[in-house]
Amino acid sequence: MLKVKVYITLRESVLDPQGGQVKRALHTMNYSEVEEVRIGKYMELTLTNTDDVEKRIDEMCSKLLANTVIEDYRYEIEEVVSS
Repeated sequence: MLKVKVYITLRESVLDPQGGQVKRALHTMNYSEVEEVRIGKYMELTLTNTDDVEKRIDEMCSKLLANTVIEDYRYEIEEVVSS
């Protein structure tokens, strides 16, 4: 079995109004060192079939999990050790 950690973020060219609101709130709370905030999504998938895993994950991300017009994605794959 494999665990896949998927990270989805807005592309750099896309404005992130939610991130801007969080940044302003942090500045209000005296965390002025925060330069930028970008909000994203994180998912964990557990897969039983490991055939063509990278191709399958790319398909899942591009077809459903990420809006590839405005979002980028990356993922990490790790093997799950049964105990």
